[in-house]
Amino acid sequence: MDFETYFKGELDSVREEGRYRIFTEIERHCGTFPHATRYVDETTQPITVWCSNDYLGMGQHPAVLDAMRRVLDECGAGAGGTRNISGTNHHHVMLERELADLHGKEAALLFTSGYVSNWAGLGTLAARIPGCVVFSDALNHASMIEGIRHSRSQCHIWRHNDAGHLDELLSQYGPDVPKLVAFESVYSMDGDIAPIADILDVCEAHGAMSYIDEVHAVGLYGPRGGGVAEREGLMDRITVIEGTLGKAFGVMGGYIAASESLCDFVRTFASGFIFTTALPPALAAGATASIRHLKASEIERARHKERVATVRRRLDGLGIPHLPNPSHIIPVMVGDPKKCKRISDWLMDNHGIYVQPINYPTVPRGTERLRITPSPVHSDGDIDRLIEALSDIWSQCELARRSAAA
Repeated sequence: MDFETYFKGELDSVREEGRYRIFTEIERHCGTFPHATRYVDETTQPITVWCSNDYLGMGQHPAVLDAMRRVLDECGAGAGGTRNISGTNHHHVMLERELADLHGKEAALLFTSGYVSNWAGLGTLAARIPGCVVFSDALNHASMIEGIRHSRSQCHIWRHNDAGHLDELLSQYGPDVPKLVAFESVYSMDGDIAPIADILDVCEAHGAMSYIDEVHAVGLYGPRGGGVAEREGLMDRITVIEGTLGKAFGVMGGYIAASESLCDFVRTFASGFIFTTALPPALAAGATASIRHLKASEIERARHKERVATVRRRLDGLGIPHLPNPSHIIPVMVGDPKKCKRISDWLMDNHGIYVQPINYPTVPRGTERLRITPSPVHSDGDIDRLIEALSDIWSQCELARRSAAA
């Protein structure tokens, strides 16, 4: 087989479809983010980032930076090993305690990313519990799907956010069959929020464990940033809460929070935890500082909510279609991969506005979109420039607009 010809042919097919992914090389500006610099060949361009997952701008918060600088000087750059072999630093332990407290759980376990925490957490639980059957929401993240697939457990897919369908599927199994229900709180591409209480009612009726991914919610929702489950007073009913440190908390890493024995079980048996180098202590210290700040401060969440509402209102005023949802994620719907990329490129090249096109396989074909994530650090001027530029390119592409009453 001519491997190189095969590789190139597959890539050419992706390019022809209009969904070949090009990484945008940028340099974030601490203190002035979302303003950044874009690098193209030998030139640079000032840009404004509108698609970051640093939802609250905590990646540049003074408390976070001060903690990281201090611990970098105290502990050095790396952890020095896996958690089992010389790599468990005091700052990892402090972070896990902070996370357990955030979610009202006995313990927490730290991973190198949210992807790994889902893959290792779900994969280990489903594989090691004899006869475990997994029930997965149809729109669960790839990391959850991979963890379930890795476990080789029997798996049923229930219709997205449909607690009634989940109940039907669970009813096929008796009380002696171990069951694990996996779902998210905020779904990152459509921005919709799960009916958590209804799902937990079904789980409890069938004696099933519940596993919720709150990566797009922690820091943003709840009186202390514990996520949607905290906002709705449901954390104590959930078996496992999974989250990330790389989005609203602005640093890096993933985790699960649960009972002491469950976390210890995953710690003992998860290869994705055992055989990887621990996070650098400075990152752990920065994440701890971010969590502590957001537990006490409502300023960032309030400003964030206002910015999101403002962008939605301005889009509605111009009839630019976006999915209505109760979250902070604004999917501006295009529905064509080539037009989606054209719009993204035009916004960047002509206005320095960076909004990444989202296409298949991240979203289904025909639902291509621009995923806009306003933050507390976007100014009124930033919003004005975004809306005016979007309106211009929308007309150039002859895309449909909604009426004001729609």
